[in-house]
Amino acid sequence: MTLESSLDSARSREALRAAQLYYIQDLTMDAIAHELHTSRSSVSRLLSFARETGLVEISIRSPVDLLGRVEREILGRYGVTAHVVPVPDRISEVDRLERVALSAARVLAGLVDSNQTLGIAWGATLSAIGRHLPQKKTHNTHVVQLNGAANVRTSGIPYAGEILGRFGTAFSAEVHQFPVPALFDDPETKQALWRERSVRRVLERQGRADILVFGLGSQAAGVPSHVYAGDYFDPGDYEVMEREGVVGDVATHFYRADGSDEGIPLNARSSGPDLDVIRGIPRRVCVVSGRTKLPSLRGALAAGITTDLVLDDSLARHLVG
Repeated sequence: MTLESSLDSARSREALRAAQLYYIQDLTMDAIAHELHTSRSSVSRLLSFARETGLVEISIRSPVDLLGRVEREILGRYGVTAHVVPVPDRISEVDRLERVALSAARVLAGLVDSNQTLGIAWGATLSAIGRHLPQKKTHNTHVVQLNGAANVRTSGIPYAGEILGRFGTAFSAEVHQFPVPALFDDPETKQALWRERSVRRVLERQGRADILVFGLGSQAAGVPSHVYAGDYFDPGDYEVMEREGVVGDVATHFYRADGSDEGIPLNARSSGPDLDVIRGIPRRVCVVSGRTKLPSLRGALAAGITTDLVLDDSLARHLVG
């Protein structure tokens, strides 16, 4: 071995040692200089040598690029336009929902325009979105409630009305409430009421909606879905959900993991639109956050009820993982 090659070998070993201390053990240059019995400037030169000779390779992974790849994968796999929201892992589920709702409000403001009807499914997610909606002046725009909110304890009108009111104010739209039970006791009562002209007027407007915006109900949600936390079900209803393999609901219409909804008794009593009606709306914006919603999200995608999806990055990664 020549003197020159011996010197290069010794320098490579020193550079490698300096790089390990700096990049792996996260020591400062001063600490490395002390350990190697050299100067800070010498450490800087060793680190430069390590990069130039390929001992160290530095790559930068942009979160935006990563999110873009996940969005493209969701589009390719499910045919859905995804808006993935970066959210820190160490954050409460309530704050996670707020971050996603804020992004969803901005997405929705770009979609809603004059001469449109916007269908709203009330709930915790829509309540959060409503708090973040920017003002956008439109004309001849309508906001219609998709499902009733009444139960044995409340009419549901103040809660649902507040949510619809925020959307109506944001888009200077006329609001159409749907003051019926979320779930009827008897399917025949529902069918009789559905023949009333005042109710049919709202149902027809729902069916003519240009855009739907909805969250996904789930018993396992990190932030409890309002329909599960608000005394809308009795023990028998939960037994039906378990027996039928229900993984979620949209506007109190229930579905299974494979996206099917046939034969679920609760749907005969539900005031929400069935999945065929939902699929007939041109733009269907689903907003969901938290990994606990993964089963309900997969079921919704299997059902084909969403065209646009707003979700946090952790949930998105688990969806495509």
